[in-house]
Amino acid sequence: MTIVGLKKDMILRGGFNIYPKELEEVLYSHPKIAEAAVIGIPDPAKGEEVKAFVSLKPNEFITIEELREFCKTRIANYKCPAHIEILPELPKGSTGKISKKLLKMEILSDATDPAKILT
Repeated sequence: MTIVGLKKDMILRGGFNIYPKELEEVLYSHPKIAEAAVIGIPDPAKGEEVKAFVSLKPNEFITIEELREFCKTRIANYKCPAHIEILPELPKGSTGKISKKLLKMEILSDATDPAKILT
């Protein structure tokens, strides 16, 4: 398999290289997922940790644990997202493309607010 994506999008988790595009393709293969984006978030022990954001198709419901199990059956365990957040819709830029930059900005602003905890 060849992964096509930006090298700067690569997540370095505890010495392993994880390509968000690969995990996004797994998430998009789930019949209830409408949108998916994967980013690396800071982790003091591993350098970066994997966080996935998803939105569901209309009238669908899924638990975070169900999504984790789905991922574990399709990719290596170290690539599975440690954090998953289900949003009504993922933020998009002016071109209509999912904006990982906006997702990262939200994570960084949440990190400065002790009342907000990563899922």
